[in-house]
Amino acid sequence: MTRKAYLIGTGMVPFGRFPGMSHREFAWPAVREAILDSGVAKEDIDVAYSASMLGGMLTGQQVLGKIGLTGLPIINVENACSSGSTALGEAVGRIRAGNADVALVFGVEMLSKLGGGPLPLSPDDWDAAHGLTMPGVYAMRAQRYVHEHGISRGDFSHVSVKARKHGVLNPLAQMRKSVTLEEVEESRMIADPLRLLHCCPTGDGAAAVVVASEDWVKRTQVEMPVEICATVLHSGHFEPGPSSMIKSHVSGKSAAEAYEIAGLGPEDIDVAEIHDSFAIAELMYYETFQFCRPGDAVSLLKSGATSLGGKHPINPSGGLMARGHPVAATGVAQIVEIVRQLQGRCGAHQVPGARVGLAHATGGGISGFEHGACAVTILKR
Repeated sequence: MTRKAYLIGTGMVPFGRFPGMSHREFAWPAVREAILDSGVAKEDIDVAYSASMLGGMLTGQQVLGKIGLTGLPIINVENACSSGSTALGEAVGRIRAGNADVALVFGVEMLSKLGGGPLPLSPDDWDAAHGLTMPGVYAMRAQRYVHEHGISRGDFSHVSVKARKHGVLNPLAQMRKSVTLEEVEESRMIADPLRLLHCCPTGDGAAAVVVASEDWVKRTQVEMPVEICATVLHSGHFEPGPSSMIKSHVSGKSAAEAYEIAGLGPEDIDVAEIHDSFAIAELMYYETFQFCRPGDAVSLLKSGATSLGGKHPINPSGGLMARGHPVAATGVAQIVEIVRQLQGRCGAHQVPGARVGLAHATGGGISGFEHGACAVTILKR
């Protein structure tokens, strides 16, 4: 019989740029906070999952060795932008199968060490070898979205303004300065029509959670556990040749499956953290998650419905655009945000009365794939 899994502890450090620190030095405080928040003893943790894309060999062992958490199974996970979400899914699967009662999951990335510019992609990949970067991919998506839906190129600048407005309220966000539409439109061009302030920043981040079985939660009388109703992971299909630039088939498939498993629908989601790596992505995903009909995303955004205080608050943390996008840490950071929202612990950026939340992490630029991997998680209090 499949057991339920719950999130019982969260930890996270402020995101930013810390090029002088190692992954080990940077991540351990987030892990320690999650363990202390959960109330579990170190010896109660049955397994640990570490997510990192650029952290090098045995990142998990390096980080956990810093706090003396060794000897248990430590599993290192890399799945591009979905690394942290994938690690969570693996932990949940082990608990549901009865092979663990308590699992630790953390993600860490130190992108400031790369300097700046787009993330390095594999030189063996056909598209990357010919200069196609992620900003270039999303620029093409933006161009097509503008063409198909008749919006102005400045319409998606409102996403950047909203993200920064939310980020100001989040003490853990990398970008905590608000911006105006004019500032977004006047920022330097990156890939037409995307300007600098249409793009998420590169930086460093670490986040951690503790997951426990229903038996453990009941036995130890955990306060405010958050149920993991669904965690779904899919990889994109390899489809060489022309493909839609404005519809994310793998995100749509993952969302539909997560809704079905959870027995919920888009109308039930009180708060969501979705993968807004570029401003145009947030508009695309409004439609993918059925928060609005195709072509109505700009209207939904401008109505204020997706802002704090609105009917469908999206990315109250500031999202990737303001909280930051340290790749492997992002999926875990989204889960930390949703858990704390459902527990009423988010202070100035709290969504009042939130009971059901959704997190979505997708990405991985690889030739022939719409996305390398996509994870959708639904949580409930």
